[in-house]
Amino acid sequence: MPRFLVGDELGSIKSVTYDAKAHSDSKIQLKTLYDGTGSGRTRGIQRLAVNDRRDDTLMLASAHADGSLCLSSLTNDDQLQQLHQWKESRIKSEQTFIGLVTSQSTVFSCTSNGALRLSTLGEEAGSPTHRLAALPSRLADCRLGCDKETFAYGGDEVELSVWNTERAFQPSSPSEDASHISPSNTKKRKRVNDTLFPGEIWRAKNVPNDFLGLRQPVHNTCLTYISPTSSNGRRPVSDFRSVGKIGGVRTIERGFSEHEAFVSDQGSSLSALDLRNGGILYSYKGISGAVTSVSPSPSFLASAALDRYTRIHSTSPPLAEVGKRADERGTTLGKVYMTTLPTVVVWDQQEEMGVDGEEDENIWETMKHVGDSDRE
Repeated sequence: MPRFLVGDELGSIKSVTYDAKAHSDSKIQLKTLYDGTGSGRTRGIQRLAVNDRRDDTLMLASAHADGSLCLSSLTNDDQLQQLHQWKESRIKSEQTFIGLVTSQSTVFSCTSNGALRLSTLGEEAGSPTHRLAALPSRLADCRLGCDKETFAYGGDEVELSVWNTERAFQPSSPSEDASHISPSNTKKRKRVNDTLFPGEIWRAKNVPNDFLGLRQPVHNTCLTYISPTSSNGRRPVSDFRSVGKIGGVRTIERGFSEHEAFVSDQGSSLSALDLRNGGILYSYKGISGAVTSVSPSPSFLASAALDRYTRIHSTSPPLAEVGKRADERGTTLGKVYMTTLPTVVVWDQQEEMGVDGEEDENIWETMKHVGDSDRE
């Protein structure tokens, strides 16, 4: 039974579980783990990140609208306990957290104005130690690589860039500080566009000029890692057009199946994308608000939308033959109304049980049949 964690605009944290074998009215269960309604929107949750621990206790990191970050423990029976809290002092009221990752001993965070922080937890129950770095401002998304050795970001007039995580936090001279380069100073930015910052290992190059010979604007809205391999080129290796039907792409997450990603736009579309050709495999129906956050698990997909619903969807992997649509497609299995606006959803990374009843069928098949001869 998968469990997803949902943060909302008032700072509450809730769990959403899905039981395929339950009655149709009770397949989805909603439970409040932390009630943040008393603090209002100033403590709204902007990012959540989870990490497994050996003792069946989940480590949950949360980033809030007031600039605070919290690290809590969460047990399998939904007991949430806050362990540490600290403040990102460099963030302003109109800026947001755009990246958050936690491991067993560290919390990696990034804000839209380029405030990068690596918080390390000691073996004893003391306060975390912090390492700070500065990136360009006007960022929209920041992701840490699967191996934690690199991270990437992009934003408004900020090209996709990949950095070495360790080198990003090493001291640099004031002239090399990324915060000294303002994206609004276009002439200066053009002169240094081919010069990498200390710690930066790769930066994308803008697409060619349009048919009038004019430079095309850079609007990177979101990003995700899809492959551990890298390319020496700086221009896109694939160009998938018309993926976001309304207003461009809002969110993107890589799925658990090969060549699979999930994409939402600024309208109400949520679709599965084939990464081999950029084709839409299928779209989910019945969503009436823009999907702001999605989180895949091995067998399901959870989404949070502006219509205040958190939904659980099924998924269907891409076929081996490129361009061929499968008869089986992902559907919306259920939804739950959140009363407050959900802002982010994450899978708890716990192992899922069988969802198709295969385990029960195997048990019946292995049981000995009792016939007349056995009763005699």
